[in-house]
Amino acid sequence: MNEPENATTSQSSAVTVIGLGPMGQAMTRTLLDSGHPVTVWNRTARRADGVVAAGAALAATPAEAVEASELVILSLTDYQAMYDILGGATASLAGRTLVNLSSDTPERTREAANWAAGHGARFLTGGVMVPAPMVGTEASFVYYSGGDQVMERHRAALAPLGTPRYLGDDPGLAQMMYQAQLTVFLTTLSALMHATAMLGTAGLKASEALPELLSTTDSIGDMLRAGEERPGTALDAGEHPGELSTVAMMGATSDHIVETSASLGLDLALPRAVQAHYRHAIENGHGGDNWTRVIDSIRGRL
Repeated sequence: MNEPENATTSQSSAVTVIGLGPMGQAMTRTLLDSGHPVTVWNRTARRADGVVAAGAALAATPAEAVEASELVILSLTDYQAMYDILGGATASLAGRTLVNLSSDTPERTREAANWAAGHGARFLTGGVMVPAPMVGTEASFVYYSGGDQVMERHRAALAPLGTPRYLGDDPGLAQMMYQAQLTVFLTTLSALMHATAMLGTAGLKASEALPELLSTTDSIGDMLRAGEERPGTALDAGEHPGELSTVAMMGATSDHIVETSASLGLDLALPRAVQAHYRHAIENGHGGDNWTRVIDSIRGRL
């Protein structure tokens, strides 16, 4: 039976989790530990064995899983998986809230919100910003977007997964923030592996190289915060003062990285991509500006 429209789900209300990869299993265990009755469904039923042993109920079908709770959390590979799984259960969606924590594009997320609404369901997009082992810890936080009333309706029930950070009504915005965060994350990981491979050609083991390299990643935030009360203020104003680090200087460094990598026989995809940003800015007369000027070529404005 659906809850009244003005009800708010509590920290002990029933929750369904569909998708039991590492993240789905971590969320299920966290919700169980928080006192929620949890129903689960997964295409490969044996993946549910551990969480069922911990107290979750295994639904036989997606429709049964949806009907078990008003709040349905999806932890899937992408949004197409939602359609594949729930396409035969649309009659059960009316009055439910779908919280899709899967990764995809912002536009596909907006399309999914319309699809859910067309079947009488409420919809929130979410992006979990920690790996599975950290779900439910103090370090965990989750971006959400969609209707603000929907967010408030389920905030208490979702809070055990991580601190909710609500971004607004646009269902694509949480997905955009998730992709932006993962852009920084994945690019940094590739850069760390490239640098480790570079040092490896000189005989340094990864166990020797990574501690040195991680000191740089740890300090980047402090460097970007220096000189501005709120990082990004100058960018918002279209200002790129070049007193400290210029496009030309950073561009020369990017040239040296490409040359060094080529001489060592390393893959050049990442260093050449970085080099291209600086070269575009220099070619358009911005060599004396701060390195932040490369945002123009990234935006496609040069």
